[in-house]
Amino acid sequence: MLLNTIEAGAGDRVVLLLHGMMGSAESWWRVMSPLAANGNRVIAVDLPGHGLSLRDERCTVASVADDVVETLVSRAPSASVRGIGHSYGGTVLAAVAERMPVTVAAYVDTACAFTGGADQRALAAEYEVDRRRRTDPAWLRRTRPFYSATDAVVESRAAERFDPMTAASISSGGDVAHELESGSILVRARPSGFVSDKDAAQAARRGVLVRDIADAAHSVWYSHFDEFCAALPEFFGGN
Repeated sequence: MLLNTIEAGAGDRVVLLLHGMMGSAESWWRVMSPLAANGNRVIAVDLPGHGLSLRDERCTVASVADDVVETLVSRAPSASVRGIGHSYGGTVLAAVAERMPVTVAAYVDTACAFTGGADQRALAAEYEVDRRRRTDPAWLRRTRPFYSATDAVVESRAAERFDPMTAASISSGGDVAHELESGSILVRARPSGFVSDKDAAQAARRGVLVRDIADAAHSVWYSHFDEFCAALPEFFGGN
């Protein structure tokens, strides 16, 4: 299915932005302007069950990647594509890169893997508890003091639109694991609760460019925006 997108900039060079679980295309609001100013057409996607995209309670990482590819073919059929994927969105980006050329792929604090076999309804109930908390911008700012007022509003709106059953479907099937390709980039919070030092070292041995940002939050660009941009000169460092 075609997914909802938010766009900025113009041209034949596309930067694809894929948000994490319970986020939305709006999660990239601060990132999009400098990317567009750098001569890119920026396409941020609402993944299924997030933002304004449709729900899909039987989706998998593979089917979501198919949706992203279909959306890109519809929106920018002849463009050269680079991609940034955060957490769950990084796993989707890895699957997208297996389906179409992605000239540069940057994965943000993600191991690009999901453990399957979860009970979909039980997991959805857990997501619902978290979703309800996140709909309150004041709670978000108390628990994430690095959020600006705009960040909190954007993420609370994402929580309001988030569909737990769609998200839980990702973990209710088989295990998913994508090995990052040589030459791709892994931007990691240090310490990270998602990418261990061992995993980062193994990725580096395979030719992945590992770039750590000390004391960053999982959503690295929210807590350390300047450092995040500096870690990705391939995207922010000029034409």
